[in-house]
Parts: sequence; structure tokens; C-alpha cells
Amino acid sequence: MSVPDKKTSLGLLRQMMVIRDFEETADKLSLRGKVSGGMHNSSGQEAVAVGVLSALAPLDVIATTHRSHHHTLAKGFTSREIMAELFTRSTGISGGRGASMHLGDVTKGHFGGNGIVGAGVGIAMGAALGIQQKGDKKVSVGFIGDGGMNTGRTWESINMAVIWNLPLIVVVDNNQYAVETFVGRVTGGGDLAKRAEGFGMKAFNIDGMNVLEVRKYVSEARERALAGEGPTFINALTYRYYGHNVGEKGQYRTLEEIDKWRSTKDPIDHFISVVISSGYATQSQVDEMRASVRAEIEDAVAFADASPEPDISTIYDDIDSGALGVQL
Repeated sequence: MSVPDKKTSLGLLRQMMVIRDFEETADKLSLRGKVSGGMHNSSGQEAVAVGVLSALAPLDVIATTHRSHHHTLAKGFTSREIMAELFTRSTGISGGRGASMHLGDVTKGHFGGNGIVGAGVGIAMGAALGIQQKGDKKVSVGFIGDGGMNTGRTWESINMAVIWNLPLIVVVDNNQYAVETFVGRVTGGGDLAKRAEGFGMKAFNIDGMNVLEVRKYVSEARERALAGEGPTFINALTYRYYGHNVGEKGQYRTLEEIDKWRSTKDPIDHFISVVISSGYATQSQVDEMRASVRAEIEDAVAFADASPEPDISTIYDDIDSGALGVQL
């Protein structure tokens, strides 16, 4: 697997570092009550988000899940506007109304995160149908966790994408645990890619801890979609280092298991070795990058903390009054 040029590689590394620092910082702030409603930490899953989004065009569409900070950062939104949203401030990506689980901006191709398990695939499928109807040269990506792999809406959406030959890429951010349930205990057949193949689509199981592997498979899927070859299913095996949500006690896996993933398969550590061995950076330069990322996240927290809450007069902004059937 070829390594991209220096600028691209360093960009991939820095984006993964930003996600890790953002998530671990927000996690601590949530425990202090700064993040309204808690959050779902994606630490460990950086390579999936960065690999996918680096293979897409800026206006390609994504729809994601309740665990969506990493996808949103990788989509190009700033740490400032995302942190402000977690603080429910008016400067946030959703104007302070969405908080952690409802990040999104349709005008920039982000059709949002949400708390309905598996809903992202259905939303992305609808977006892909719209793209096809308009004749746009774009694709739509639906992120889903392994916990959504046994919901009917997921496979109904995949079935429609296949029969209509839609430019849809389904990416399973497979961190292996649906809250506390290991995916292998509840998934008939065991192989998610083979299940998807049964619907007549190309499907792959890949290493979701390797940013270059994720990038490669998504790039190829995008090329096929733009060529009119229909949808692709990608099951990216990854791992979350923290609980399902902030504050989880977690007695369903061992500390040894978590440590093994962190110490032997960490996506950032792995890619640092790639960057250094490729001659793109020294260890000292990697350390400097970490320091600049730390400064960025500290700035995001200060920005969010200083930002105002949404004014009550804006409560109906961006709502279609006709759809509601009320006079605003």
C-alpha cells in the first residue's frame, strides 16, 4: 500500500491527533458538567473518520451516528465550532441546539448525527437518491456502528441502494461493542461483508486502525459510485478505548483487552512510524505537531467557554413553519 506525499501524510496524522486530543479533552469537560447531556468518545477510531473523509470531495455527503465528533472534525469543521456546540453555545455548528449527538450542516454536506441506531444509513441513502436524480457527481456516505447491523432499517436502505444503483458508501465504524454487547455474540453468520454481499453489492472487511487502508477502500468505492457501478459496503474493524458514553463503569471487557489494542494497534502510533520511516518528519517534529494540536484544542475550549448561549428569540430559526403547520 503506497504512502501518500508528505503534505497529505502529515495532514492525515495531524487530523487524527486533533480528534484524539479533542475527544479526551471533551471527555474530561463532560465529567465536569461543561458538556451538556454527556457525550460518546471516539478515541481509538480516528483512522476510520480520517481515512474516509480524506478520500471524499468537500461536497460529498455524510450522515453519521450518535458518536460523530470524529467524523465531523474529519469533514473539515473546526474544533472551535464543534466544542462550542458541545457547550450548547450559539457559535456551535448547530447553533447550540444540537449538542454532542446532533452535529451537522446540510449546506456543507453534513446531514447530521442522531441518536437513532442505524438511521445514518437511511439518511445517506436518501441523499444518494437525490444526488442520482439531480445528476450530481457526488457520493453519499452513511456511517453506522456495529450495533446498527441488526436493525431492519439498515438493510432496507441497503436493499434500495442496490436496486436503484445509488452512489452510496456504507461504512461500519465497527468498534465491536454495541454499548456492552460484543458484536460476535449477536450477529448471525459473523461476517458483515458477506451479509452485505448477499444484497448484490461489493463489500469488504478492512483494518479500521490503518488510515491508509481505509482511505484506499473508500477511494475505490467512490470511483465505482461515480462510474455508475452502485453502492459499496465497508466494514472497518476498529476499537474504542473508552466506554459507550462518558462515565460508564464498564465491566464487560477487561483492562488487558483495552491495553492490548492501545499498545499494539493504535492508529496514531502506527501512522507516526509510517511518517517517520518515510522521511516526512522526525520525532521532534511529531512532538511539535502534538504541541500545536494541544494549543488548538485549548483555544477551542476557551472560545466555547466565552461564547454566548443561543438567544430564546432564535428558537424557531431554521425550522420550516409550513411543515410544522403552525404560524411562527
